[in-house]
Formats: sequence, C-alpha cells, structure tokens
Amino acid sequence: MKRAPLIRTTALAGVAAVALSALPVTAAFAAPVAAPAALSAPEPPCTAPTGPYQKELERKLKLKVDGKQSAADCVAIRKLQQQLNIDPADGTATVQTHGLLLVREARKNPNAAGQCPVRSYSVTCVDLRRQLLWVQVGRKVTFAPVPIRSGIRGLETRVGWHRVYWRHKDHFSTIYDGAPMPYSQFFSGGQALHGTYGDLFEAGSGGCVNLYVEDAERLWKKLGVGSQIYVWGAKPGTNVRYRDAHRPTDEELIVKYSGSENIPVSWDLNTPLSS
Repeated sequence: MKRAPLIRTTALAGVAAVALSALPVTAAFAAPVAAPAALSAPEPPCTAPTGPYQKELERKLKLKVDGKQSAADCVAIRKLQQQLNIDPADGTATVQTHGLLLVREARKNPNAAGQCPVRSYSVTCVDLRRQLLWVQVGRKVTFAPVPIRSGIRGLETRVGWHRVYWRHKDHFSTIYDGAPMPYSQFFSGGQALHGTYGDLFEAGSGGCVNLYVEDAERLWKKLGVGSQIYVWGAKPGTNVRYRDAHRPTDEELIVKYSGSENIPVSWDLNTPLSS
C-alpha cells in the first residue's frame, strides 16, 4: 500500500488565514469547509482460499498451524504480500509468497547454516532446497540472494562443484523448442545459469538454474569463464541424483550433449573460450 503524501499544513493554514481575513466577517463564517479526503479506501474483505504453502506461511507468520485458511491467516498473508510487492496481494498462500519470503529472510546471512563452502575466491552458491542463489567471497556476500527455479523430478540440477565453461548472452535452446535462454552461463553439460521470461515460481526447469532476467544479467556481469559454482540440497518434490551412483564428469556430459546447446564440439576443460 502506498503511503499518502504528507501535507505541509503550516503553510496552507497561513494562506487560508490570509484569505479569510480579507473577507467580510459574515462571508468568512459562511464559507463552506471541505471535508478532508480519506487517505485510503478500507481494505476489502479477505476471502482467499487455502493455498499450497498454507502451513509453511502459518508457521513463518506465527499463526495457528493447521493448513486451513482462516480470516486471520488471509489478512496476515495479504499484509506480507503487500510488503513483498506481490501482485495480486489477495492473501493466498502461494509458492511465490513463500519463495520471496525466503529471499527476504536470507538477506542478512544466506549462509548461516554453513552449507556453501567458504573459500578465498568467489563461489556462486545454489541452494536447491530454498531455491536461492548468491555469490560469496570468503564470508562476504558479493551478490545478494535472489530466487531461482531448478530442475524438476527426473531432470534435477546436478549437485556438487562446477565451473562456468561457456557463456552465450543471447542463447536459444535447441532442446526445448528454441526457448530463449538470455545470459546463459553453462556449468555442467547442457545445464546453465540463465534468465527466463516465464513464471519463476511455476513447476521447474529441465535442469538449468533459472533466474529473473534482470538478475541473470547482473550475474553475467559478476561471473566469467572459470567461475566456481557449488550446488547442494534438493528442490522440494524432487530427488537428489548423482550422490550415490556414478556422477558423470563434465567431459562425459559434454560429449553426450555436444552440439545440442551449440557447445563447440572441440571444447574440453582446458580450452579457453571467450564470453
């Protein structure tokens, strides 16, 4: 909700006093006084139904955790959505509301649990459980947490250490019907960090780490070929793959996917590539 602009009452009162003093007494007292305009219309009743993240948001907002929408739940969630600039702010416990709340909570210290390795060099941290990405050097965050969308069940984003090996600013997928992949930074076979024009909070990707386009552009300026990436956890509703079984190396994946995302066929880990 936008705050109403402040009124400079002192100056206006002075002008009004001068105007009234210039009128005859009877006219001054007879002048109609306009009623002050309401600062804002009252909030409409909150009638949103139970949402998919009802229990999670009830827990976060310290409400009764029963997974059922109540009038108090609806009002509290709507207020949170207004704070997070979510439109529409209707009180539904959506995945977007929960996701952006996690981003806000992580702003102070995204690596409080210590799950992203602390190194003297830059590490791009990808937390699949919370669906967050940030960049840190040592314990200093150099790119604040942003929301992401990772791979769906069966096409999970590969966990572990990776590094950016190829970049393409205006990339289009040859696997998914020419889908735009702006600011693509490939890190494991056909998987890349890149922007998406779709709903970041809908379903999942084919294994890539999707970001808002503006976040992908800022990350593009932050990273380069050779930048280190660490991925861990599991997207809610998916499995963690390649942890116990054989995890393909980047070389194996590049041979498998060579050409499918326009990756140079002659590329290997020691080949320098321009961005």
